[in-house]
Amino acid sequence: MAGEPQADCLFCKIVAGEIPATIVRETPTTLAFRDINPQAPTHVLVIPRVHYPDAAALAAADPGAVVDVLREAGEVAAQEKVDGSGYRVVFNTGPGAGQTVFHAHAHVLGGRDLQRLV
Repeated sequence: MAGEPQADCLFCKIVAGEIPATIVRETPTTLAFRDINPQAPTHVLVIPRVHYPDAAALAAADPGAVVDVLREAGEVAAQEKVDGSGYRVVFNTGPGAGQTVFHAHAHVLGGRDLQRLV
């Protein structure tokens, strides 16, 4: 059922503490951890603790969770000290956009020039 933890979801397992991650922030509704394949010096994933397959499904079902994820993305950027120089928040939605884990999540990228990164 949407919103409920999924047994086969990597990020649900991280939320449950079954799989380790380098956690940088957590709130009652979100979890932020370092990407294992960083694309920039700062590359942190911010996920809702609830399971929805992508950002569009999350927004449709639980708009408040999207707000929480975006708020935490800003907090991560400040904590990682990339808020002053600039950072990017990316939601990949669907395999054609590069989404590989089907649990809604935002990538917070910074720490280098991102003008050429599409």
